[in-house]
Amino acid sequence: MVREVAMTRVWLRWLPAAMVPLALAAAALAGSYQAGAATSLPNKTAEEVIAMIARSDVRALSGTLQQNSDLGLPQFPSTGPVATQGPASVIELLSGSHTARVYMDGPAKARFQVMDMLAERDLVRNGTNLWLYNSADNSAAHMTLPVEPKPGPALHSPATPGVTTPDVVAQHFLAAVGPSTEVTVGEGTTVAGRTAYQLVIKPRSTGTLVESVTIAVDSASGLPLGVDVRARGQAAAAFSIAFTDVSLSTPDAGLFSFTPPRGAAVEEKATPQMRAFPDKTGQGPQTKAATGQPSITGSGWDAVVALPAGTMPTDVRAAPMTAQLSQAVPGGRALTTSLVSVLMLDDGRIFAGMVPLERLQAAAAAS
Repeated sequence: MVREVAMTRVWLRWLPAAMVPLALAAAALAGSYQAGAATSLPNKTAEEVIAMIARSDVRALSGTLQQNSDLGLPQFPSTGPVATQGPASVIELLSGSHTARVYMDGPAKARFQVMDMLAERDLVRNGTNLWLYNSADNSAAHMTLPVEPKPGPALHSPATPGVTTPDVVAQHFLAAVGPSTEVTVGEGTTVAGRTAYQLVIKPRSTGTLVESVTIAVDSASGLPLGVDVRARGQAAAAFSIAFTDVSLSTPDAGLFSFTPPRGAAVEEKATPQMRAFPDKTGQGPQTKAATGQPSITGSGWDAVVALPAGTMPTDVRAAPMTAQLSQAVPGGRALTTSLVSVLMLDDGRIFAGMVPLERLQAAAAAS
């Protein structure tokens, strides 16, 4: 019998709905990037550094990503049966320390490898073919994506589900920049041997769990090399993702080909139905819960995402791991971390945001 490839849910965002905000904020990697010594760079304003990111024309790269996270989640083993089963596989990738290799050549070719102590998890995309492989149990899954993305000028969008780079994470936080945000430029630094500007983003609101976000921006290409997120009242960084080495040359084409190893259990997966999230203001064609789509209450850093009943699979809601990670609250259960809170109501609705639990409860009561 073909075994279920639990990691598929991780890479393709078939995540427990309660973890969607964590995936948006942290995706596959989190930690504190190791910046080098301060370096002298030509003075630039915050607007100029943001413009550098927007103009970046990097289409291909290869490198190593390092993560260390302190979200307040329990540490799970990175190998063995617990690490590759259901919600545990999601939490494990959002806690502790991980190293990954990433290779990209335009929007339709990508390889992402999470290197565990005694195992490796791979995602390989070549055109419309997507492969996932877990060496811990020699299992693989294949999926045919509906369309091949059109060539673009740069790698600014996560065209391949599950492939997360500092650029993708930086775009998420830059989308929150507005009147409720202070943006400055810190000292020049070095990341992965490259000089970089440090764009410092600080919410002016006190209603968010986020203290600050620092984006290291390559001074030559404008490519974000690292993202560091600090939580209020927490000394250590709660989250970051960064390159420890990176090359902006085109990787070897053979890296984007994949053949399951001999004896691997292979499963063909159906294309997942991806939910369309509204923009940060809550405005858009699909923002009301009645449409079966997520909706947003508030805006900016204080925004709360509401997911309709039925978003979280029944088996995930009933899983012992869900009970272990959450606490009982009136009307449901809550998962709280240093950066994100999630409220799972008994009626099936879910509320989440980078805000304290009380903000979610107020939004639920008003809906």
